[in-house]
Amino acid sequence: MLKKLWYESFKIFLKITLHFYTKRIHITGQENIPKKGAVLFTANHPNALMDPLYIAAFNKREINFLVRADVFKKSLIKKMFATLNMMPIYRMRDGRSSLSNNQEIFEKCYGILNQKKSLLIFPQGGHSRDRTIPQLSKGFTRILFGALAVNTDLEIHVIPVGITYQNSTQYPSKVAIQYGTPIAAHDIIKKNATKVATETLKKEVRDQLKSLCVHIPMDDNYQKTLQMLNDASVNYTDVSAVNEVIHFNQQLPKKPKNRSIFDVLYLPTYLNLLFPFLAWKLVAKNIKQIEFVDTFKFGIGVLLAPIFLVLQSVLLASLTSTNVGVIYLIASVLLFLIYTKTASTPTES
Repeated sequence: MLKKLWYESFKIFLKITLHFYTKRIHITGQENIPKKGAVLFTANHPNALMDPLYIAAFNKREINFLVRADVFKKSLIKKMFATLNMMPIYRMRDGRSSLSNNQEIFEKCYGILNQKKSLLIFPQGGHSRDRTIPQLSKGFTRILFGALAVNTDLEIHVIPVGITYQNSTQYPSKVAIQYGTPIAAHDIIKKNATKVATETLKKEVRDQLKSLCVHIPMDDNYQKTLQMLNDASVNYTDVSAVNEVIHFNQQLPKKPKNRSIFDVLYLPTYLNLLFPFLAWKLVAKNIKQIEFVDTFKFGIGVLLAPIFLVLQSVLLASLTSTNVGVIYLIASVLLFLIYTKTASTPTES
């Protein structure tokens, strides 16, 4: 009971902070999510830990999800992540010996599905900002087979989830989350041989993901197409329109990057959060993978911005009056929110 209360409280906290961090969060297809029963969400993975946070925060189901094991290295972080239904998944790069730990994790996944709960997995096998859906690994099918081995009558719905960012390294960005059509895993596995069922599941999930997020085929024209879309300043979160351009090989004219008159709020917004901004700049120098930029930026903002604003408000109140401190705090929060919701959101550079 306490764990569920903590999860739901953290979910509310995430919703609020993500709205302050993101210009627009567009979600479609939520009617495809069953209210009850076992569900395996299969999502693309362009933006490290931000992907499960966006999906979990705005999903009506309580989600358990697998996260790359290297973020669990610190014992305190490991314990906290566990309270939020996060489980580590080990890869070859984490050391061959660590792969044996995955069996315990898979057993937990079988149990989660057999308890008719929901599980989120990223079947690409790793994160990548490339705007394409590669061939999927068979790890998610192993979980399905394992869960059905425990309970042969278990109905499991596999729901592909496409997540698309306007530009995941720039604040503020726009995000589109699209839920696909449920796939009856039980029927596919029971009616086909193992190999056929595996390939069928992989194909059905991949085919849906290619329409649920922006998909540029990874061929010789990939970079040319991506550059054309960037030069045209397309709205990537209008997924179907962008995919139509790609599918029909349309050529869009160059268009100046979208600018907002509210971009003038950049300077006062950042000066008002000077120390969190400087802390971010210091940390940013040590981020080795671009997919983690947004994760650290969001984390530092959530941790330091509220503390810094409150301390500034208390200091101002002590120098003037309580009313002045309160007015300053409210004005600062509104300034930050207005900038987030109105500033321009550039495409990739």
